[in-house]
Amino acid sequence: MASPITPSTGLGSGLAIGDIVTALVNSDKLAKQTQITTQTKLVTTKLSGIGTLQSALSAFQTLLKPPTGTTSKLQFAGYAATSSDATKVSVTSDNSAVPGTHTVVVNKVATSSSVATAAFAGGSSSAIPTGTLTISQNGIDNPFTIPDGSTLADVAKQINAQTKTTGISANIITDTNGSRLVFGSNVTGAGSDITTSSSIAGFTINANTPIDTTSASSAGYIGAQAISADVTIDGFNFVSKSNTIDKNLGGVSLTLLPGSDKSTTPVTVTVATNTDGLKASLQAFVDSYNSVVKAVSTVTKATVSATPDPTTGATVTPAALTGDSMPRSILSALRNELVTTGAGGDLSVLSQLGITTAQADGTLSLDSTKFDAAMSKGLAGDVQTLFSGTGDGSNGLIARMNTAITPYTQTGGIFATRTTSLNKQQSDLQDQQAALDLRVTTLTATLTAKYNAMDLLVGQLKASATSITSFFDSLNASKG
Repeated sequence: MASPITPSTGLGSGLAIGDIVTALVNSDKLAKQTQITTQTKLVTTKLSGIGTLQSALSAFQTLLKPPTGTTSKLQFAGYAATSSDATKVSVTSDNSAVPGTHTVVVNKVATSSSVATAAFAGGSSSAIPTGTLTISQNGIDNPFTIPDGSTLADVAKQINAQTKTTGISANIITDTNGSRLVFGSNVTGAGSDITTSSSIAGFTINANTPIDTTSASSAGYIGAQAISADVTIDGFNFVSKSNTIDKNLGGVSLTLLPGSDKSTTPVTVTVATNTDGLKASLQAFVDSYNSVVKAVSTVTKATVSATPDPTTGATVTPAALTGDSMPRSILSALRNELVTTGAGGDLSVLSQLGITTAQADGTLSLDSTKFDAAMSKGLAGDVQTLFSGTGDGSNGLIARMNTAITPYTQTGGIFATRTTSLNKQQSDLQDQQAALDLRVTTLTATLTAKYNAMDLLVGQLKASATSITSFFDSLNASKG
């Protein structure tokens, strides 16, 4: 028959020492472990809730105020410009554009300078003696010192390393005469021709000198010198060094595209009510705002169940931030701006555009029929004023919404402060857990040692008792 004694059972006492020690240790740590577990879950849940709010609010703020260099999805210009031929003239408009139709004829497209040095027979690996090279454009000199041992390719690389500063780039073109350095620039307009002066033979390019591509020693401009754009708008003639004409037609920017001067057919530029653009921007605003409202609901609305929790018996489960005032403060700040009249004008409330608030959950909705009716009343410009404001724009809804959001999302703001505090609590709880684990390990070892000592003593006593019993049994037997 197998022995009932297991490794956790005392050999002397027969007691389940392992089970006894485990029960005592669990009883000792229960209260503290429950506290740590409960607090850790609470902190983790709150961090998740704040993350949900921060994500929704940051997305809304990015829509309102996109990063520098990013085109905003919210375009509240009351009027938009369109071109009858976008392959010749592309157009954009800003908030100052007004309705109208304009005729544009492109007489000349602005070009940039392109010049080449004399040819070097050795190709791109031609040895270039040490010396100086100065590249000039629009009265600005850009000097370069060519070090000893350079090749033509090295010189091009040296110039291109400074392109961001100088605006001038260099390339190498090779034909039967050899390889030439070709200089170009994105700067357009008459008078922007590139010239060079150099102590190195073949690098000098004089002004107003055309290159003879059949001559290896010739250097100068390629094709033609840079010219300015020439455009006629509604019968008025304008000359511009750039192909972007943005100062001659109020609120409208024209971009003359290559080849547009090859045709005398006029391009019609029309500025009309920006109905589709405004509707798309309003819908984007409504959707992003609703995402914030829904995020607040997600982290604050408790869940009610008909079945009690098997552990706690509760029928209501709080959300991550149930009872926290911060989510309510966010909604209050945003809703306050929705009903505030900042920039004036005939349009004072969003309901005039067909935007209404649902009583059930506070989300916004856009009624297309009401919006179209508002546009038919000539309120397009007022939409622009309501959202974009006047002057510096600070009285517009976009700016005011952004101001309301910033205290929460900015560096060191409310979200950051709360997150830092919760992370510290989480770290403290981890320290408490580590300390409790150490206590459990120590207590387990201590109790195990004590019970093993007791078991050893009991074993010794049993052995003594058995020995004494045997002695008396032997004595009684001898008397019989």
